[in-house]
Amino acid sequence: MQDTKTVIKNEVQKSLAKFDYNNSETAIILAAGHGKRIKSQTSKMLHQIWGKPTVERVFDACREGLQKANIIVVVGIKALDVIQSIGERPFTSFAYQEEQNGTGHAVQVALDNIDSQRYEGVIYILPGDMGLIDKKTLSKFKKTFLESENDMMVLTGLYDGPSEGNNYGRIIRVKHADVNNKKSRDDEGKVIEILEHKDILKLDADIPYQVEFKGRLYSYTKEELLENNEFNSGVYAFKFKALSKLIGEIKNDNVQNEIYITDLISIFNKNKLSVGAVHPDDQHVLMGFNNKSVLKEMEKIARHRTYDLLKNIIDIEDPDDFFIDEQVVNKILKMDNDNVPLDIKIGKGVYIGKGVELNYNLTLKKNVFIEGNIIFGRNVIIWENAYLSTFANQKFVINDNVEILWGDIIKGNIIIGKNSRIESSVNMTGSDEYPLRVGEKVVIKGTSYIFGSLIDDGMYIEHSVLIKKRIRKIKENGKEINTVKFYLPIPEGTDTISTLE
Repeated sequence: MQDTKTVIKNEVQKSLAKFDYNNSETAIILAAGHGKRIKSQTSKMLHQIWGKPTVERVFDACREGLQKANIIVVVGIKALDVIQSIGERPFTSFAYQEEQNGTGHAVQVALDNIDSQRYEGVIYILPGDMGLIDKKTLSKFKKTFLESENDMMVLTGLYDGPSEGNNYGRIIRVKHADVNNKKSRDDEGKVIEILEHKDILKLDADIPYQVEFKGRLYSYTKEELLENNEFNSGVYAFKFKALSKLIGEIKNDNVQNEIYITDLISIFNKNKLSVGAVHPDDQHVLMGFNNKSVLKEMEKIARHRTYDLLKNIIDIEDPDDFFIDEQVVNKILKMDNDNVPLDIKIGKGVYIGKGVELNYNLTLKKNVFIEGNIIFGRNVIIWENAYLSTFANQKFVINDNVEILWGDIIKGNIIIGKNSRIESSVNMTGSDEYPLRVGEKVVIKGTSYIFGSLIDDGMYIEHSVLIKKRIRKIKENGKEINTVKFYLPIPEGTDTISTLE
């Protein structure tokens, strides 16, 4: 049996064929980190934001914002879990960072996937935990970089809290004048380097920090550096040839003894290559997380972003307590384009998962859970605490004017006909082999359980257990009989039951 590292390396090697040298753009997603502070046995990259692992969110943003770019995902801790989460996708390969030695080292590992003699293009680098990054931000970043003709560009943020809470690397820019009070002129505001927060803390407060740019010295106090609110997001763009040539020059002479990708800024400057920086329109897209509290804050932002999209289209009772999968959100937005009022009402605590097809005049009461390939007709009401779901490849169809009441659990391969009413405390299941088919104008009530059965139109079922049954109307003495009450199958296992004395 192969050990884990061998399996990972085989998966990585197999994926290398996916790299397309005709694609002029490649994204590298850094997803190899420990995530120690998240205090979870789940990979940091697989913690979810709005129902999707954060690394998948970064992946999707790259796929949409950079269009048909190659994507290389650098994996390390829990590598197989991350590879499985991303799965088989076009132009997607993996790189294995066995030992985590910094972001610069991760990029070096990723570049080993590319034959430098065969490739010309642009490299984009993103952290795998930046789960709020979106298509708009990456599309604009790409456009700005290409138009700037810079050799490197960094996406920077502006920290709006107290400086003592800012643990990000600081963007060091050229001052108005150098140490000799000579004006910087056209160089003013250019990016010199990124200085990591831990390295700033190590500085002597009484000795100015000096750095060279184009042969001139610029001086900064420790306080200046700490108060600087422009920070490094960890998102970069590079011309590939420049990156591949200079990546090996990064040293690990820092507090962490790691190879920082941030050092490339000063290396590019020393090699007379141009470096630019740009801010996104929305600061929250730059958030990454190292602990559970920040992850919850990102989830909250994602929820509010979804609410803002839908608040004038459907009725959401509690903006702070609901979930609607992104695919479902997109379907709602598409329905709204038809300019027909949807009249969809979402109660507090409602969960609508992937695969669900909503319809007009739908009411979902408090704490309803719906997930899977569930297709709603019009004018449907689902009451509090109902649970509806399917397994993969199953279909659950709820036709027009159906009402499902409190606490019902209905799962699997099912069709419920028009104008039917499933009252409270009912449990119904349909399997692939034994689907459940409920006719039109059927009433099911009481503490009933129904599995894999066929039920005629107009039937009334109460307090019954029906397993793989055909329930149909009959006529007796000229009278139609359509009622089933108190039907219970013959018990099994009675020999195992005895009375306590």
